[in-house]
Amino acid sequence: MSDPIRRLLAHPPDLPVVAGLPALRVALEDHGAAVVQAPPGTGKTTLVPPLVADLLGGGGGRVVVTQPRRIAARAAARRLAHLLGEPVGETVGYTVRGERRAGPSTRVEVVTTGVLLRRLQRDPDLPGVGAVVLDEVHERHLDGDLTLALLVDVRQNLREDLLLVAMSATVEATRTAALLGPEAHHPEAHHPEADHREADHREVHHREVHHREAHHPEARHPTDESDGTGAVPSHQGPGDDSDDSDDSDDSDSSESSADDGGDASDEGAPRGAGAGSPGAVSTAVPVVDVPGALHPVQRRWCPPPPAVRRADDRGVTPAFLDHVAATTRLALAEHPGDVLVFVPGVAEVDGVVRRLAAAAAAAGVDVRPLHGRLPAVEQDRALSPGERRRVVVSTAVAESSLTVPGVRVVVDAGLSREPRTDHARGLAGLVTVRVSRAGAEQRAGRAGREAAGAVLRCWSEAENAHLEAHPQPEILTADLTALALELAVWGVPDGAGLALLDPPPPGPLALARATLAGLGAVDDAGAVTARGRAIAGVPADPRLARALLDGAAVVGARRAAEVVALLADDVRAPGGDLVAALRAVRRGGPASAAWRTTAERLRASLPADHGGGAAAPSLTDDLAVGAVVALAQPDRIARKRAGSEAYVMVGGTGAVLGRGESALRGLEWLAVAGVDRRPGQRDATVRSAAPLDEDLALEAAAPVWREEDDVRWEQGRVRARRVTRLGAVELASSTLARPPAELVAAAVRDGLRRDGLAALPWSEAAHALRRRLAFLRTAVGEPWPDVSDAALLESAESWLGPELARVRTARDLARVDVLGALRRLLPWPQAGRLDEMAPERLTVPSGSAVRLDYEGDQPVLAVRVQEAFGWAETPRVADGRVPVLVHLLSPARRPVAVTADLASFWATGYPAVRAELRGRYPKHAWPDDPWSAPATRGTGRRR
Repeated sequence: MSDPIRRLLAHPPDLPVVAGLPALRVALEDHGAAVVQAPPGTGKTTLVPPLVADLLGGGGGRVVVTQPRRIAARAAARRLAHLLGEPVGETVGYTVRGERRAGPSTRVEVVTTGVLLRRLQRDPDLPGVGAVVLDEVHERHLDGDLTLALLVDVRQNLREDLLLVAMSATVEATRTAALLGPEAHHPEAHHPEADHREADHREVHHREVHHREAHHPEARHPTDESDGTGAVPSHQGPGDDSDDSDDSDDSDSSESSADDGGDASDEGAPRGAGAGSPGAVSTAVPVVDVPGALHPVQRRWCPPPPAVRRADDRGVTPAFLDHVAATTRLALAEHPGDVLVFVPGVAEVDGVVRRLAAAAAAAGVDVRPLHGRLPAVEQDRALSPGERRRVVVSTAVAESSLTVPGVRVVVDAGLSREPRTDHARGLAGLVTVRVSRAGAEQRAGRAGREAAGAVLRCWSEAENAHLEAHPQPEILTADLTALALELAVWGVPDGAGLALLDPPPPGPLALARATLAGLGAVDDAGAVTARGRAIAGVPADPRLARALLDGAAVVGARRAAEVVALLADDVRAPGGDLVAALRAVRRGGPASAAWRTTAERLRASLPADHGGGAAAPSLTDDLAVGAVVALAQPDRIARKRAGSEAYVMVGGTGAVLGRGESALRGLEWLAVAGVDRRPGQRDATVRSAAPLDEDLALEAAAPVWREEDDVRWEQGRVRARRVTRLGAVELASSTLARPPAELVAAAVRDGLRRDGLAALPWSEAAHALRRRLAFLRTAVGEPWPDVSDAALLESAESWLGPELARVRTARDLARVDVLGALRRLLPWPQAGRLDEMAPERLTVPSGSAVRLDYEGDQPVLAVRVQEAFGWAETPRVADGRVPVLVHLLSPARRPVAVTADLASFWATGYPAVRAELRGRYPKHAWPDDPWSAPATRGTGRRR
């Protein structure tokens, strides 16, 4: 049999997925799409692509298989080529960022998800491609979610013939199958604009080809990724060929990474409210379920000692890494086979490798690191069985999409890295979190792929019960700027109508679109601009792409590409100094090769009209690095606060340099590239930065430069200045002699809100009027005004009126006529009834006009008993709604009775009062009959 793929399918290796291949063939023949649900180790990555290629036949186009990480793409291609008995690049090839091994005879091409995403954006028709197999869909990376959604859109509107297989290791398969069904779930399927999508895609494609050829004449010729099958050089989006500095997914993704990276995996993410959620119309494609064939895995709990913390404000603690290394040595001593150790990031990989090196060498054990920053040769060494026993210390790159042969024991540190964004402050990156239960189970399964194994978990069984069930999908937690740009390029800025498993959260998406608008990448409606297409054409995060395009003219193309590569690869900066980091990688070192490759690729991606800018001869490397960093993150340009070592950034966040010596300490201006901000900290900690000067800061952040009048109430006076600002950074100020009246009024109002209404000169008459108005508001309601503190402060400009505009100092404030100002609140024409509705005084039977007290819930009249003789009916106010509470006083003006019913008091209460007080106050009248006795102001004694 001459066809190597049919030869393989006729005699496949003994893998569980073989049993599901006939059902998959039928599903694709009948529906054109299917979902394969199979746990890791079942062989789906190895045998599903050959089956699809066989279904297409020799002339049906190429099968493109996606992997979330470059290391997995290369490994999958090598594995399949080995089974075919061929070298990589013939029937089976691969394409990852910066490396391509495929040719005209290639029928199965394994690519990173980012490469396929770029091809879709360049040409949605995917000419020469007959089928796409999306692997590890359950990991829920941004690029994976988006690529799935775009492929569904393409199948519905452009390529009904395109076969599509999504492969998942979890129950996410059910939702994915619903997304792939015809007509289902997508509002656009019944939207009038859907009829024009094909024309829109073709127009975009032709426009991009014209733009590409105009700026890149070499694009007319084949490149390392263009072989006539529609594969073209990749540019960067949310999951592009950009090897994030660590292996935050080794995925060719443009998502920003933390300082030592991790491999956030969203395997088994919880169900959300995306297009495939319950309630949507569902005509799901078939799900081919392949049971796993894992061997038993013994679980052992190995928590650290109580005094050992897993992490502090500087990351994973050395003491916890000591514990992980000790647990690994225990695994070597008590269990056979190779050991796979999971830690969250590259720094932790290096730390554990160092801790194991000496003892392992003495025992004849090889210790191999495994992560996305390693050269391909080192990665291959970790993935290949050796002559001696091995310990492979890995980030989450080995969690699902890779098989590490020979592993019988897993040591799990119980930590992972996931993308998080502080949307209020715009600080994004990866954070170390506890692994989810689903992630822990997937890691444990690596020990049972080839034989019975064991997992040693660096936490307790009690802690395990409190772990999150699943990690969050990246779309719900990550920075969405690159995703928003991809959506804009596709023509759906808000993602409406796309088959996304979870919709992007409105707040973070709005923030991302605002960021793109600030870069000039989208217009006010969110549509992509020509500048946005240029930014999307650079294999980097949109902010870094902007820095490259604009920085080339300022510092020269070479230096701009070098600095952007430094940021993209997140090269460690000694003491946080990016200039020192640039000099170090130029000299050579562990990170130099990858950095140089990235820099060369970035420089090559510059349009022809950007490539010639020679570096400004007067700009030193120090300032050149700062200029490019400032262009990438203008909101993180920082200026030192006067009299302090702390900084304030343009975006408003405070920042301080980290502990230890740094060449940056004391500099007036910094261009900050990376920060960490722990919960409860007032200021962020600068992780990496470069020197800057004011002129470069003004150039980089020009859109947020402004001159404004700053009028505020400070220390008992109005302070008025004309201030020049760069965002939140104050550049200069001068005294404003005649500030605008409205700003003065607003400043005084703000001062009153802060200091309270007590700052006003309240006379007793003003207090009394306010109490009367408050009473009427409670008793009657509208139209009587609300005079509570909150209401008065809110309406200060209306009732204080011109008095506010004249205030400059506390002395001016003391002259404000509060009584007159309050009278402005009186409603017309009801104001004329104020004394009738809430009289200030009431005339009592003695003829005295006694003041009413409106302080409490009910008006109070305090009057001596002798002045109330003959008063049978209790007085009422507010049009008779509210009875007055009468406090009857002794001759010494002490309360002897409180009543709202005078008739009852005279009948039942007065005799007791008379009996008690007439002996004490014999000069005053205490008649037997208070009803008929004359009321008196004096003693009332009979002569």
